[in-house]
Amino acid sequence: MSGLPPPEAAPDGRLEPAAEHVRSLARGLSVIRAFDAARPAMTLSEVAEATALSRATARRLLHTLETLGYVRSDGRAFALTPRVLELGFAYLSALTLPEIAQPHLERLSLQLDESVSAAVLDGDEIVYVARVPVRRIMSVAITIGTRFPAARTSMGRVLTGGGDWAISDEELEQGLRSIAAPLHGRAGVVAAVNVSTSTSRVGREELLERHLPALLATAGAIDAELAAAGL
Repeated sequence: MSGLPPPEAAPDGRLEPAAEHVRSLARGLSVIRAFDAARPAMTLSEVAEATALSRATARRLLHTLETLGYVRSDGRAFALTPRVLELGFAYLSALTLPEIAQPHLERLSLQLDESVSAAVLDGDEIVYVARVPVRRIMSVAITIGTRFPAARTSMGRVLTGGGDWAISDEELEQGLRSIAAPLHGRAGVVAAVNVSTSTSRVGREELLERHLPALLATAGAIDAELAAAGL
């Protein structure tokens, strides 16, 4: 019989954090994290050194991971298998389109110093689902959930008319110029992303030569994450 005291429970019956911590799981994850681009394959001794574990513990963990299909061995060195991607896929699959797009929009906005947005189509209107505003360029404040007629916006045009990109030049509001590109998911075109600016700041030529390549690169990066998330 073990001489260890039973785990302490909180008043509501839940285990305290210290009691809930499973050391073997933590160690197993540390073994997985030890592999990287600089160390794609390691011997038992190298794994033990990288994780600060004993050789015996590292051996047991590697054997368990190999049995589960997360690690393979050629008899000398160990390496991760593609199955470890399942661990990250569970997180990615829970993300929504706005959550995936937002970091990309922020980087694009920082790169161009312009407002960047993403929207989906709802009937004959677009609905904003993500946005990074830089400056006020419209008389109407745009927030998540704002709607505009699709036909008068660059995002609405790529969502309804197809194509790799579309421009709206002062058609939604005087002095407003924007360019948009579609976002693709399993169902085809699922949303659009755009860069908005003022006609006094950016001419049409600069919009095409500087903003469009950056916009298309951002759309491609978002598409890749949407595909990885199965959206």
